[in-house]
Amino acid sequence: MPVTEINHINLRANRDMMHILRDFYCDIVGLKVGPRTATTSYGFWLYIGDNDVVHIAEYNKGVGAPDLHVKGTYDHVSFTCTDMPAMEAHLTAHNVPYTTRLLNNGVRQINLKDPAGNGIELNFEEFRNL
Repeated sequence: MPVTEINHINLRANRDMMHILRDFYCDIVGLKVGPRTATTSYGFWLYIGDNDVVHIAEYNKGVGAPDLHVKGTYDHVSFTCTDMPAMEAHLTAHNVPYTTRLLNNGVRQINLKDPAGNGIELNFEEFRNL
């Protein structure tokens, strides 16, 4: 019964933050809003191609407001990307702070935070054989 892939990450927030996160992951990271199935709560599913990879869901009314910027064990979500120079120009044009680094295996990374403080890692393997 091996695990074969990660299915999606789920972010929970109040409705205002949900819209901010949706816009950030679409406009900045490059995901697309797609269909949401089998759910009765308010939210969004964000896609890479045909795969829903980020779910954004509203906190249940009876649970209370979410604590944003809470330190826990979640550190970041990682995406495989192409065209690092274009992404850096895009982030700069939108005033999104980021850092870069080169890994020992030749992969270059861009690291940033979403508006709720969650880490995002963008990996660019196109530099591996340079």
